[in-house]
Amino acid sequence: MIQRRHFITLLGGAAAAWPRVAHAQQPTIPTVGFLSTASAGSIAPFVEGFRRGLGAAGFVEGRNVAVEYRWADNQHDRLPTLAAELVAQRVAVIATGGATAAALAAKAATSTIPIVFAIGADPVKLGLVDSMSRPSGNVSGATFLANDLVTKQLQLLQGLLPPGSVIGVLVNPNNPNTAFDTEKTRAAAASLRLQVQLVNVAAERDIDAAFDNLARARSAALLVLPDTLFIDLRERLAEIAAARKLPAIYSNRLYVADGGLMCYGSSPIEAFREAGIYAGRILRGENPSDLPVVQAVRFELVINLKAAKALGLDLPPTLLALADEVIE
Repeated sequence: MIQRRHFITLLGGAAAAWPRVAHAQQPTIPTVGFLSTASAGSIAPFVEGFRRGLGAAGFVEGRNVAVEYRWADNQHDRLPTLAAELVAQRVAVIATGGATAAALAAKAATSTIPIVFAIGADPVKLGLVDSMSRPSGNVSGATFLANDLVTKQLQLLQGLLPPGSVIGVLVNPNNPNTAFDTEKTRAAAASLRLQVQLVNVAAERDIDAAFDNLARARSAALLVLPDTLFIDLRERLAEIAAARKLPAIYSNRLYVADGGLMCYGSSPIEAFREAGIYAGRILRGENPSDLPVVQAVRFELVINLKAAKALGLDLPPTLLALADEVIE
């Protein structure tokens, strides 16, 4: 016979072991790392698009997939460390959102973990993929081509200005696309016989000085090149542009929804949704090298009439007729 005290000890030991066995049997869910140059919340609609893409692929955050977010708060030097953290956590996929710098940092951090990007630039020119149709390696994603639309954006501003006007251009020198964007902007301006004044804004503290420089150059309008820093500062940019009577054009509708005059571009939200779908497909076992880069095919012009009124602009009927959406 087993002594009573020994039996109780055995029973207590078994009971203590049960929770550990039960815990070990619980299925683990995959983790997606999300790396962004922006600050948390500033691109919330884009992130929601990414979640919708995951959902379309059968993954719901908190239910059958976890997402680890890393935000660089527009400090590009933080990106390598943040990317390394996600690699150390052995996430199943790294998604990078909204900025080329984040995608480049992720690629530099790992050649084995799949990477899915949503960017506005050309991923081939940046060396992220070998080609659009056959990315190769561990990287693929979606591009909303925001950096290729400067000619059309300048044309739209040109239609609001007297001949010979100067158009100011805000550019972030820390963006990996800066050299390409600057070259493209100057070439587009030359083809349209426009004068442009490029001004660097690397941080929020640079904004007032930048607008002072534009005033000294007698800039009559403003083009804001794509960058997550400018998305973060979109309300302030709209306020200063209005105060200085500068008609401005931006790359996506977030600016216009928060007081900017107009935007011309494709939808970053849709690109993020496509990136979410790709992340889900990779979680199901597909290889990123077999997933062609998704390219934007639809572009929209959105105009804010309230902003136009504040600027004292009487927008041409032809421009309003071209708009895909007019915000009253």
